[in-house]
Amino acid sequence: MSAAQAIFKGMPKAPPGISVDPLRMVGKELKFLTKNIRQLLGSGHPALDKVAKYYTHSEGKHMRPMLVLLMSQATALDPRKHHSYTDKPSPVDSSFSAPSILEDANPEMNPLVAPNADSKYDIAGDDYILPSQRRLAEITELIHTASLLHDDVIDNAVTRRANSSANLAFGNKMAVLAGDFMLGRASVALARLRDPEVTELMATVIANLVEGEFMQLKNTAQDESKPVYTDETLSYYLQKTYLKTASLISKSCRSAAVLGRSAPEVIEASYAYGRNLGLAFQLVDDMLDYTVTEAEMGKPVGADLELGLATAPLLFAWKSNPELGPLVGRKFREEGDVQRVSVYNGAAWYDNTDICFFLGP
Repeated sequence: MSAAQAIFKGMPKAPPGISVDPLRMVGKELKFLTKNIRQLLGSGHPALDKVAKYYTHSEGKHMRPMLVLLMSQATALDPRKHHSYTDKPSPVDSSFSAPSILEDANPEMNPLVAPNADSKYDIAGDDYILPSQRRLAEITELIHTASLLHDDVIDNAVTRRANSSANLAFGNKMAVLAGDFMLGRASVALARLRDPEVTELMATVIANLVEGEFMQLKNTAQDESKPVYTDETLSYYLQKTYLKTASLISKSCRSAAVLGRSAPEVIEASYAYGRNLGLAFQLVDDMLDYTVTEAEMGKPVGADLELGLATAPLLFAWKSNPELGPLVGRKFREEGDVQRVSVYNGAAWYDNTDICFFLGP
């Protein structure tokens, strides 16, 4: 069970005869997602084309683009407000510069300047999601996948989505460059939405991901050898979690409402929803790392401890067991540290009521 599945399983059930299956609600849009992303990633260099598209062959759960599409639907009936800088939406593939400049030495392989690319967004019967919002969903997945490429290099990962990780299959250099290329293509697609506020929001996400990664290099703000648990310990962790996980979800949800010309209060509500859901998503994922098997999780469990990371379950255990401080300080590097921590098995998570605010009843 993934974190996304755990969160959706905990949602209130709909009345009899009414379906609230999120995948079904935006299934038509998600059906075209991977194909469109692969078109955005096309490159004339065969090796780059292969590495950049590598993680699109074994698809993830697409939770982040799904949330963008769901937020687009949810805000579609809200009264629109006027935007002075974009009275008439432009096609999402329409470039600012001349194609001859953008194509450069690679004219036949650049899908971002392909004519009539908007035709793939003609989805019959769906008037609640704009082409710009569908493209935003694709941009969100591009940014997320780029972060996976970079994270796998940083973490020396060996698997991703039940296959060899990109860094193992192609090497660290190619994986990093492919992630950079993916962010570049996402940035071009973002600019073509022609909405300055959305560009600002999503560009900030990319910076947030890097900031969160730097915070994760330290277990605590001080990174002491024998740290002591304080209230700031959890605050530091939640800030890191926001930057690495919740920022993309919250700002993409807000961007969906902005593109839909929603009223200011609806835009704020969209952001708050995405922020809280993003934090809950990571907290649940942290819990599952202690409480499910590798077969149930679909990826290696216990990896956080192996990487020296103190996540939420361990932080709550540390709060009640000060002797864990030295283990946190040395990032569980000594023999037997991981096994000593594992005996807690996340029990402190269930006993602490503070976290219920994020997870619900």
